[in-house]
Amino acid sequence: MNRAHRRSGVLAAALAAGLLLGGCAGAGGADEASRDHRKTAPDGGRTAAPAPSAAAPSAPSEGSATDRPEGEQRAPSAAPDYLSTFALDVDTASYGYARRTLADGRLPDPSTVRPEEFVNSFRPDYPRPADDGFSVTVDGAATGAEGWSLVRVGLATRAADRAGERPPAALTFVVDVSGSMGEPGRLDLVQHSLRLAADELRDDDSVAVVAFSHEAETVLPMTRLGEGRERVRKAVDSLAVRSSTNLEAGLRTGYDVAAEGRREGATNRVVLLSDALANSGETSADALLARIDEQRREHGITLFGVGVGSDYGDALMERLADEGDGQTAYVSTQEQARKVFVDQLPAQVELRARDAKAQVAFDRATVERFRLIGYENREVADEDFRNDRVDGGEVGAGHTVTALYVVKTRPGASGRIATATVRWLDPDSRSPQERSGTVEAAALRAGLWDAGHDSLQLSAISAYFAEQLRGGSLPGAPRLGELAAHADAIRGRSGSAVVGELADAVRQADRLIGERPAKEGEFRYSDPYA
Repeated sequence: MNRAHRRSGVLAAALAAGLLLGGCAGAGGADEASRDHRKTAPDGGRTAAPAPSAAAPSAPSEGSATDRPEGEQRAPSAAPDYLSTFALDVDTASYGYARRTLADGRLPDPSTVRPEEFVNSFRPDYPRPADDGFSVTVDGAATGAEGWSLVRVGLATRAADRAGERPPAALTFVVDVSGSMGEPGRLDLVQHSLRLAADELRDDDSVAVVAFSHEAETVLPMTRLGEGRERVRKAVDSLAVRSSTNLEAGLRTGYDVAAEGRREGATNRVVLLSDALANSGETSADALLARIDEQRREHGITLFGVGVGSDYGDALMERLADEGDGQTAYVSTQEQARKVFVDQLPAQVELRARDAKAQVAFDRATVERFRLIGYENREVADEDFRNDRVDGGEVGAGHTVTALYVVKTRPGASGRIATATVRWLDPDSRSPQERSGTVEAAALRAGLWDAGHDSLQLSAISAYFAEQLRGGSLPGAPRLGELAAHADAIRGRSGSAVVGELADAVRQADRLIGERPAKEGEFRYSDPYA
């Protein structure tokens, strides 16, 4: 099916094997080669073909089937192309869960670490467009490893006007009340989050509440908030922990309630709040994903997954949201709950783009090799970039999306390095739109850690951090202690508490890696480019 173009090889293999998800915290077990299909050369980049002659085109261009570059492959290719294509992703759960795990004194499972979600947990101050499309910002800097630079593609949508008009929302909250949710910081935090949402949403919005443990129950049918806020609060207060986790029953009932209460012209969404540790009912990945995909296609109902708990089924939640054209977030504190349910959820109601994809074309004359950091389970075949039947990502108001590449330029390179294009469907008319931006070699000459690059440095720190947590390495990446120092410097200049949290998480990871005895085959960071 079309959606398979953007699933990772690990996910496809798991689905083919009928992976059971009962009580699991992650998919786990993937080796480095399977998690990063771009590692086709020992230096970690995609090996490029020799520089073209003067008569050859300087960048990938559209044309006939014979002269168009081949699509990106998961296995090493004899003739790699100069295109990188992926669906946009605004998930942040991977970073939130990693912070929680580190705070508990444990290193996160590498299979739960997705660099793009670390990077997208921070919102750079990209220019915002005046219309409902995207702005495109492309910049970069030298990493310090010979010939290697970091290129950043930044996309941003116009912020929501809290006082302005927007389509109403019809939200069905599907709440896990199984026994594992009794741990402090789970159901109590979910109830706090739902109270925040009930206070923040507008009178014309509608809310339903479904609770599930060994079976599912409709606690509150779809109710307009104008005269029903007190009913919503009472429904939330009535939630109590019960027994086992029948996630399939919760999703089935939740989508039934959402379909019954579906409002034409509204944003119809299921919001799943759970530790995603399914252990009863139908727990196979195929069955759960098929149910969500059916409702998405038939009724246009999307899924927003909010994870909680020290033991959390990250892999399952991420896959469910991916299939439901939605997003994931993770909360472990009331501050994080406020960020998700007060700052983010109302903005997500106002959709800016459907099926959004990005394609970056690198110039053959200036680029020797490149590698996209993360986005493995969001890739799209290059030839499907303008195929609007192939699914992309849904992006709401005020979102930013950042993609980072490590790029090795050819000696003496000058001129264009890359052209980044974003394509999306207008939420109302479904008409396709595109916007592009470029970066020149001259923009990459300054050093990444030079003054004036705080925004780019923050993107780099979060990506380098994630890559080291999952056992990889990138050209020019500092050690964890140095990354923490760079984050501290940005915090000192900006006063940002969230940057301080990043610095603390990096230091904690550095301590845990340093204190733990090495096991055979276990990753220990070393810079192969030194």
